[in-house]
Amino acid sequence: AEPHGAWVRLHYVYPYPHVDDVLPLMAQGRVLPYLDVPFQHSHPDVLRRMKRPASGEKNLERIARWREQCPELVIRSTFIAGFPGETEAEFRHLLDFVREAQIDRAGCFAYSPVQGAAANELPGQLAAEEREERRARFMAVAEEVSAARLRRRVGSVMQVLVDSAPAQGRRGGVGRSYADAPEIDGVVRLLPPEKISKTLKAGAFTKARIVAAEGHDLAGVPI
Repeated sequence: AEPHGAWVRLHYVYPYPHVDDVLPLMAQGRVLPYLDVPFQHSHPDVLRRMKRPASGEKNLERIARWREQCPELVIRSTFIAGFPGETEAEFRHLLDFVREAQIDRAGCFAYSPVQGAAANELPGQLAAEEREERRARFMAVAEEVSAARLRRRVGSVMQVLVDSAPAQGRRGGVGRSYADAPEIDGVVRLLPPEKISKTLKAGAFTKARIVAAEGHDLAGVPI
Protein backbone atom coordinates (compact mmCIF):
# COMPACT_ATOMS: atom_id res chain seq x y z
CA ALA A 1 0.00 0.00 0.00
CA GLU A 2 1.14 3.54 -0.73
CA PRO A 3 2.22 5.29 2.52
CA HIS A 4 -0.10 8.19 3.28
CA GLY A 5 -0.67 10.80 5.94
CA ALA A 6 2.09 11.41 8.49
CA TRP A 7 5.23 9.38 7.97
CA VAL A 8 5.79 7.18 11.02
CA ARG A 9 9.06 5.24 10.90
CA LEU A 10 10.01 2.69 13.56
CA HIS A 11 13.54 2.79 14.95
CA TYR A 12 15.51 0.61 17.32
CA VAL A 13 12.87 -2.09 17.64
CA TYR A 14 14.19 -5.23 19.32
CA PRO A 15 13.31 -8.42 17.40
CA TYR A 16 10.79 -9.65 19.96
CA PRO A 17 7.65 -11.52 18.79
CA HIS A 18 5.39 -8.43 19.01
CA VAL A 19 7.24 -6.94 16.03
CA ASP A 20 5.28 -9.36 13.84
CA ASP A 21 2.06 -7.58 14.86
CA VAL A 22 3.20 -4.33 13.24
CA LEU A 23 3.59 -5.76 9.74
CA PRO A 24 -0.14 -5.64 8.87
CA LEU A 25 -0.12 -1.90 9.67
CA MET A 26 2.79 -1.47 7.26
CA ALA A 27 1.06 -3.48 4.54
CA GLN A 28 -2.01 -1.22 4.97
CA GLY A 29 0.08 1.96 4.63
CA ARG A 30 -0.69 3.13 8.18
CA VAL A 31 2.97 2.89 9.27
CA LEU A 32 5.91 3.22 6.90
CA PRO A 33 7.23 -0.19 5.79
CA TYR A 34 10.57 0.47 7.47
CA LEU A 35 12.07 -1.39 10.42
CA ASP A 36 15.24 -0.50 12.27
CA VAL A 37 15.97 -3.74 14.15
CA PRO A 38 19.37 -4.08 15.89
CA PHE A 39 19.99 -7.78 15.29
CA GLN A 40 23.59 -7.39 16.62
CA HIS A 41 24.63 -10.81 15.28
CA SER A 42 23.23 -13.93 13.65
CA HIS A 43 25.00 -16.81 15.37
CA PRO A 44 23.10 -18.10 18.43
CA ASP A 45 26.31 -18.75 20.41
CA VAL A 46 27.50 -15.17 19.92
CA LEU A 47 24.07 -13.81 20.79
CA ARG A 48 24.09 -15.90 23.95
CA ARG A 49 27.46 -14.45 24.96
CA MET A 50 26.03 -10.99 24.27
CA LYS A 51 23.07 -11.89 26.52
CA ARG A 52 20.72 -11.23 23.63
CA PRO A 53 17.79 -13.45 22.59
CA ALA A 54 19.60 -16.36 20.89
CA SER A 55 17.17 -16.75 18.00
CA GLY A 56 19.53 -15.84 15.19
CA GLU A 57 18.74 -18.97 13.21
CA LYS A 58 15.02 -18.06 13.23
CA ASN A 59 15.42 -14.46 12.14
CA LEU A 60 15.87 -15.43 8.48
CA GLU A 61 12.48 -17.15 8.57
CA ARG A 62 10.90 -14.15 10.28
CA ILE A 63 12.32 -11.71 7.75
CA ALA A 64 11.01 -13.90 4.92
CA ARG A 65 7.54 -13.84 6.51
CA TRP A 66 7.73 -10.07 7.00
CA ARG A 67 8.54 -9.55 3.33
CA GLU A 68 5.75 -11.90 2.27
CA GLN A 69 3.31 -9.75 4.23
CA CYS A 70 4.84 -6.47 3.12
CA PRO A 71 7.03 -6.70 -0.02
CA GLU A 72 7.99 -3.01 0.25
CA LEU A 73 9.58 -3.53 3.68
CA VAL A 74 12.99 -1.92 4.17
CA ILE A 75 15.15 -3.27 6.99
CA ARG A 76 17.92 -1.32 8.69
CA SER A 77 20.06 -3.02 11.31
CA THR A 78 23.27 -2.73 13.29
CA PHE A 79 25.76 -5.46 14.08
CA ILE A 80 28.87 -6.01 16.18
CA ALA A 81 31.98 -7.66 14.74
CA GLY A 82 34.76 -9.13 16.84
CA PHE A 83 32.78 -9.74 20.03
CA PRO A 84 34.88 -11.73 22.56
CA GLY A 85 35.07 -15.37 21.55
CA GLU A 86 33.76 -14.80 18.00
CA THR A 87 35.33 -17.44 15.77
CA GLU A 88 35.99 -17.05 12.07
CA ALA A 89 33.15 -19.51 11.41
CA GLU A 90 30.75 -17.47 13.55
CA PHE A 91 31.77 -14.30 11.74
CA ARG A 92 31.20 -15.97 8.35
CA HIS A 93 27.77 -17.00 9.62
CA LEU A 94 27.07 -13.29 10.13
CA LEU A 95 28.20 -12.42 6.59
CA ASP A 96 25.96 -15.16 5.18
CA PHE A 97 23.05 -13.83 7.22
CA VAL A 98 23.40 -10.31 5.79
CA ARG A 99 23.44 -11.74 2.26
CA GLU A 100 20.51 -14.09 2.78
CA ALA A 101 18.40 -11.64 4.81
CA GLN A 102 19.05 -8.94 2.19
CA ILE A 103 19.45 -6.24 4.83
CA ASP A 104 18.76 -2.95 3.04
CA ARG A 105 20.83 -0.72 5.31
CA ALA A 106 23.42 -2.04 7.75
CA GLY A 107 25.88 -0.50 10.15
CA CYS A 108 28.60 -2.32 12.03
CA PHE A 109 30.72 -1.57 15.07
CA ALA A 110 33.97 -3.30 15.91
CA TYR A 111 33.60 -4.53 19.50
CA SER A 112 35.18 -2.11 21.93
CA PRO A 113 35.70 -2.87 25.64
CA VAL A 114 33.59 -0.69 27.92
CA GLN A 115 34.73 0.00 31.45
CA GLY A 116 32.94 -2.27 33.90
CA ALA A 117 31.21 -4.35 31.19
CA ALA A 118 30.85 -8.07 31.87
CA ALA A 119 32.01 -8.83 28.31
CA ASN A 120 35.50 -7.63 29.28
CA GLU A 121 35.90 -10.81 31.32
CA LEU A 122 34.84 -13.20 28.56
CA PRO A 123 37.51 -15.50 27.11
CA GLY A 124 38.68 -15.17 23.52
CA GLN A 125 39.29 -11.43 23.38
CA LEU A 126 40.30 -10.44 19.84
CA ALA A 127 43.07 -8.01 18.97
CA ALA A 128 41.90 -4.53 17.95
CA GLU A 129 43.35 -5.03 14.45
CA GLU A 130 41.30 -8.20 13.94
CA ARG A 131 38.12 -6.61 15.25
CA GLU A 132 38.53 -3.69 12.85
CA GLU A 133 39.41 -6.02 9.95
CA ARG A 134 36.17 -7.93 10.51
CA ARG A 135 34.19 -4.72 10.67
CA ALA A 136 35.62 -3.70 7.30
CA ARG A 137 34.85 -7.12 5.79
CA PHE A 138 31.31 -6.89 7.10
CA MET A 139 30.76 -3.42 5.61
CA ALA A 140 32.06 -4.53 2.21
CA VAL A 141 29.42 -7.28 2.10
CA ALA A 142 26.68 -5.08 3.56
CA GLU A 143 27.30 -2.30 1.04
CA GLU A 144 27.26 -4.79 -1.83
CA VAL A 145 23.85 -6.06 -0.67
CA SER A 146 22.53 -2.53 -0.14
CA ALA A 147 23.67 -1.35 -3.57
CA ALA A 148 21.95 -4.31 -5.24
CA ARG A 149 18.74 -3.57 -3.32
CA LEU A 150 18.85 0.07 -4.46
CA ARG A 151 19.42 -0.89 -8.10
CA ARG A 152 16.13 -2.78 -8.00
CA ARG A 153 14.39 0.57 -7.48
CA VAL A 154 15.46 1.88 -10.89
CA GLY A 155 12.42 2.21 -13.14
CA SER A 156 9.93 2.41 -10.26
CA VAL A 157 7.90 5.43 -9.18
CA MET A 158 8.31 6.47 -5.55
CA GLN A 159 6.74 9.05 -3.29
CA VAL A 160 9.45 11.49 -2.20
CA LEU A 161 9.38 14.07 0.57
CA VAL A 162 11.27 17.12 -0.72
CA ASP A 163 13.85 18.33 1.81
CA SER A 164 15.33 21.13 -0.24
CA ALA A 165 14.77 22.75 -3.61
CA PRO A 166 16.26 25.83 -5.29
CA ALA A 167 14.19 28.94 -5.89
CA GLN A 168 11.27 28.13 -8.21
CA GLY A 169 12.04 24.43 -7.64
CA ARG A 170 12.36 23.70 -11.34
CA ARG A 171 15.99 22.69 -11.31
CA GLY A 172 15.47 19.69 -9.07
CA GLY A 173 16.35 19.30 -5.41
CA VAL A 174 16.97 16.70 -2.72
CA GLY A 175 14.42 14.51 -0.98
CA ARG A 176 13.85 11.19 0.75
CA SER A 177 11.64 8.20 0.15
CA TYR A 178 10.00 6.16 2.93
CA ALA A 179 13.16 4.03 2.87
CA ASP A 180 15.41 6.92 3.90
CA ALA A 181 15.50 8.00 7.53
CA PRO A 182 16.88 11.55 7.90
CA GLU A 183 20.62 11.83 8.60
CA ILE A 184 20.97 8.03 8.69
CA ASP A 185 20.14 6.63 5.27
CA GLY A 186 20.55 7.93 1.75
CA VAL A 187 18.65 10.57 -0.21
CA VAL A 188 16.84 10.86 -3.50
CA ARG A 189 18.54 13.38 -5.77
CA LEU A 190 15.74 15.04 -7.68
CA LEU A 191 16.51 16.00 -11.27
CA PRO A 192 14.65 18.73 -13.19
CA PRO A 193 10.94 17.79 -13.35
CA GLU A 194 9.44 16.25 -16.48
CA LYS A 195 6.91 19.06 -16.78
CA ILE A 196 8.15 22.63 -17.01
CA SER A 197 5.14 23.73 -14.98
CA LYS A 198 5.97 21.46 -12.03
CA THR A 199 7.60 23.22 -9.09
CA LEU A 200 9.21 21.42 -6.16
CA LYS A 201 8.67 22.80 -2.69
CA ALA A 202 10.54 21.85 0.48
CA GLY A 203 8.26 19.99 2.87
CA ALA A 204 5.92 18.78 0.12
CA PHE A 205 5.60 15.37 -1.49
CA THR A 206 6.27 14.58 -5.11
CA LYS A 207 6.21 11.44 -7.21
CA ALA A 208 9.53 10.62 -8.86
CA ARG A 209 10.55 8.05 -11.43
CA ILE A 210 13.83 6.51 -10.24
CA VAL A 211 16.42 6.60 -13.01
CA ALA A 212 19.66 5.66 -11.25
CA ALA A 213 21.23 4.27 -8.09
CA GLU A 214 24.26 6.24 -6.92
CA GLY A 215 26.07 4.59 -4.02
CA HIS A 216 23.76 4.92 -1.01
CA ASP A 217 21.43 7.28 -2.91
CA LEU A 218 18.93 7.27 -5.73
CA ALA A 219 18.29 9.77 -8.54
CA GLY A 220 14.78 10.45 -9.75
CA VAL A 221 12.79 12.65 -12.10
CA PRO A 222 9.69 14.29 -10.56
CA ILE A 223 6.57 13.49 -12.59
